[in-house]
Amino acid sequence: MSPIFEDSPRFRGLRRRLVEKIAARGITDQAVLRAMERVPRHFFTEPTLIEHAYEDRALPIACKQTISQPYTVAYQTQLLAVQPGHRILEIGTGSGYQTAILCEMGGEVYSVELERLLYERAKALLEQLGYKASLRWGDGHLGWPSFAPFDRILLTAGAEEVPPTLFGQLKEGGRLVAPIGKPPQQIMRLYIKEKGRLICEEKGLFRFVPLRRRELS
Repeated sequence: MSPIFEDSPRFRGLRRRLVEKIAARGITDQAVLRAMERVPRHFFTEPTLIEHAYEDRALPIACKQTISQPYTVAYQTQLLAVQPGHRILEIGTGSGYQTAILCEMGGEVYSVELERLLYERAKALLEQLGYKASLRWGDGHLGWPSFAPFDRILLTAGAEEVPPTLFGQLKEGGRLVAPIGKPPQQIMRLYIKEKGRLICEEKGLFRFVPLRRRELS
């Protein structure tokens, strides 16, 4: 295994301290905190930024995208309330870090990525690390209808509104978490589907790269 995939005692210590900081900021879901302590974030960062992997901030990756701030990852994941065996749709695979967190929590993860390069990189990395997520290169606005309905749906990019198709793929009693609004910041929203209706709760301001869709030729 190449040096980039070495999880040294130093990195484990940095990761432990990062998780402690996240917990101090109000993340109380122990399953989320355990998953974040197990997943080596430096595996998912750009090689030139490995030394910054355990800082609580977003970092740039290829295709003008980012690996989200660890606190933001933890916050969204806590809102999802993931249980082992949940079928989860992730819109925006990116580096694959959030995908790995959901897998660590026992989710059956289906992740869609618009950028071919990011899709190929994340697929190869997650397979090498033993995560059994299903990845697809495509337009996240369309979801993944052949595996619907989903217990949980997560958008990892900011949208002006949730694509209606995704609500249609959410199971009764399911949760959808998405940052909604125009740049430069969005409101994190939690949607819960009850008796065919959507209950929405607003959960604070965050900054995300925009959710894009495939250009029609």
